[in-house]
Amino acid sequence: MQIILLEKVANLGNLGDVVTVKNGYARNFLIPTRQARRATESAIKEFEAKRAELEKAAAEKLAAAQALGESLNGKTVQISQKAGVDGRLFGSVTNADIADALTKLGFAIAKSQVRLPLGPLKAVGEFSVNVAPHTDVVVEISVQVVREAE
Repeated sequence: MQIILLEKVANLGNLGDVVTVKNGYARNFLIPTRQARRATESAIKEFEAKRAELEKAAAEKLAAAQALGESLNGKTVQISQKAGVDGRLFGSVTNADIADALTKLGFAIAKSQVRLPLGPLKAVGEFSVNVAPHTDVVVEISVQVVREAE
């Protein structure tokens, strides 16, 4: 399906690009989240008329994400979990747990913005985690997993 991107989408393209994607990806994700529209003649003309407005909104999102990234850079988040004597957790620390901890610190981070390349954290210790508030802004934070006091 031919679509026109209304914002930058990772691994797909930038604002205004006309790209071909699978029908399900367009119908079930890109179009409902307002990241894209079908690339019809009228939609392309309408996009060209609104291009400056959309670029301004995208620049404001990027500036806000960069400001958030600056304040997040180098932060340490402490999460306590139940653990055995050998340091392994009874469960794991997921991206949702890290996002909740960051939200409690005052940062508006969704769980989809927390990147755990090696999967959930399953041991006590300090781990390096990437947070991506925008596709162009990726910040590294430190997550300390500690044993919960019993």
